[in-house]
Amino acid sequence: MNEKDLRAIIEQVLSELGTSAAAAPAAVQAVSQAVQSSQVEDGELPDVTAIDIRTQYLVENPEHGEEYAELKYNAPCRLGIGRAGARYLTLPQLEFRAAHSAAQDAVFNDVDEAFVEKMGLWTVQTQCESKDVYLTRPDLGRKLSPEGVETIKAKCKKNPTVQIYVSDGLSSASVAANIGDLLPAILQGLESYRIDVGTPFFVKYGRVGVMDEISELTGADVTCTLIGERPGLITAESMSAYIAYKATVGMPEARRTVVSNIHRSGTIPAEAGAHIAEIIKIMLEKKASGTDLKL
Repeated sequence: MNEKDLRAIIEQVLSELGTSAAAAPAAVQAVSQAVQSSQVEDGELPDVTAIDIRTQYLVENPEHGEEYAELKYNAPCRLGIGRAGARYLTLPQLEFRAAHSAAQDAVFNDVDEAFVEKMGLWTVQTQCESKDVYLTRPDLGRKLSPEGVETIKAKCKKNPTVQIYVSDGLSSASVAANIGDLLPAILQGLESYRIDVGTPFFVKYGRVGVMDEISELTGADVTCTLIGERPGLITAESMSAYIAYKATVGMPEARRTVVSNIHRSGTIPAEAGAHIAEIIKIMLEKKASGTDLKL
């Protein structure tokens, strides 16, 4: 919008307010200065999502500020962000809104099909027909579609020692951010232990419980799902691995072993992959999982 357009809008507003149009030039100048001051070199605004909030301490004239900042660094919490009167400062407010937007995108967007294919995975779907159904009917996300059942029967290796699959869960962003390093790390670790692995694939609109049906269909000793966690305001890219020995439909949740907070600011994917492979090895040795497994 140029200065001429601004002038026309401001004159119209001032006219409606009963204010003299003579005030328009000053108003135009003020708006123009504000617009110019908001512009950043090279036409780019700073990325507020790139700020490490563990190092962000915005309280003016704090008491024991260094000690507080040192404690805060141990956890990515929105503390010590300062205030303007009773309100947030502008920067923390923008960071909060950016994190909220990322969380919404992670939930409502689908995993890119091209990425799934790049990872060498084929796709089956649960009984959820859409994202809306998935979010409102968790029970349908625990059951494979009839087509999905037939595809797994046709394409999966029968009776593998370990069956691994990937699912979007509640965060499509976590799949894109982690699977490229996490899945190869698990497979490499299991290969080093000489553990037989079945055919990896991708489940669209999957809940954790669908692993039980997959376990029964494939006949795997251990089933492992890599699934997107519910996103929060710290990260929208967190993933979990749910692992179970001889999983069966209707079994108690206590039989699952979980490795959570897999993301770049938590347990990094490559490290998590090695850890998961080791857990699977122990699980096979002790023939147990969940609360029955002593690690």
